[in-house]
Amino acid sequence: MAPRRGGDGGNPGGELRKRLKTDGSILQIIKDFAEATARAGIRGEKRSLSDLALEESCREVAELGSGEVKEEIEKLVLSVTKSILQGQGLAYTVPSRTSANQLYVEELDRIVLKDKTSIRPFASSSTVKKTAITTRILELVHQLCSKQIHVTKRDLFYTDVKLFTEQAQSDTVLDDVSCMLGCTRTSLNVVASEKGVVVGRLVFVEDGDRIDCTKMGVGGKAIPPNIDKIQDMESDALFILLVEKDAAFMRLAEDRFYNRFPCVIVTAKGQPDVATRLFLRKMKMELRLPVLGLVDSDPYGLKILSVYMSGSKNMSYDSASLTTPDIKWLGVRPSDLDKYRIPQQCRLPMSELDVKTGRDLLEEDFIKKDPRWYQELELMVKNKEKAEIQALSSFGFQYLSEVYLPMKLQERDWI
Repeated sequence: MAPRRGGDGGNPGGELRKRLKTDGSILQIIKDFAEATARAGIRGEKRSLSDLALEESCREVAELGSGEVKEEIEKLVLSVTKSILQGQGLAYTVPSRTSANQLYVEELDRIVLKDKTSIRPFASSSTVKKTAITTRILELVHQLCSKQIHVTKRDLFYTDVKLFTEQAQSDTVLDDVSCMLGCTRTSLNVVASEKGVVVGRLVFVEDGDRIDCTKMGVGGKAIPPNIDKIQDMESDALFILLVEKDAAFMRLAEDRFYNRFPCVIVTAKGQPDVATRLFLRKMKMELRLPVLGLVDSDPYGLKILSVYMSGSKNMSYDSASLTTPDIKWLGVRPSDLDKYRIPQQCRLPMSELDVKTGRDLLEEDFIKKDPRWYQELELMVKNKEKAEIQALSSFGFQYLSEVYLPMKLQERDWI
């Protein structure tokens, strides 16, 4: 067996640096790519479930105002009250959000929720607590919509700790309530705490304040949990760089990568939260910019990228407003480990769980639809090697911004 190039001597970082064209040449390549993306528009952006003749019935929620959410809750409560008065007891019809009730729709390139439901009765020992939690959540959301105020999921949990016991229970029922009412989760006026950040060539108005993301320092601007307060997005960027990890984000921000190659850089610091997914989609829709994804070369990096693109199974009911189609996988890809001669000491062996996760991903429809994604993941599982973005720092702390990314852009090396 031939030795891996990762173990070769020499200075691969220096060799690649010599191959880089001038910034002007690379910028022209990016401009051509951005213009082609703008002309093509967002793939499938105007299509919805109602436009497709699917064999199976699916459900999709809509953005509702506070008054509309209040009305839906009141209708539901009246229906339940009628059931109690008729002697049928207290019970809710809840859409099933199990894996078996999910469907990947290739035409929309996202996961949607099928129409199967289950009954959640109060008069059952197995569901009595969840039914009580559902009733309490409905009451709290009605209060929020009546007062037209927003709270975090953590605030909601602390309103009745003894009933909810743990936040995972109130969070889960909150998603159930969204499905039951037919509205997006943001319509419930309950938001997640700030997690994602943005930096770079982007200006927008947030709740009346003008925000310039080039003046936000290394830490960037926190993405607000209430995306509705963001208006008037402006940008002279050529692309959006979606980064998995906070460490890579800070490196690029400190190096002012967005000034050398005009872009907007976004990260959710790992698993994407709702606000960051909404923000990314809003940028894509309004600015018509291509999105390039930079994630770790492991199954979890690819899963994170797929959540941004095709949605999560947990929130498949709201995938229409949470997904950003046609994100390009820039790196770090399994084939990059040898191509960029990542040293062996910077590569990590995949655990049995990593390999299983990779094999499970190979069975997913959103992976199978693109042969190049499939080949990269297949290579990862075969070699049983993974590497983080930080592995590139073995050639120098600024290698990511000075060599790796410019070379990727120069070669149009994304899939």
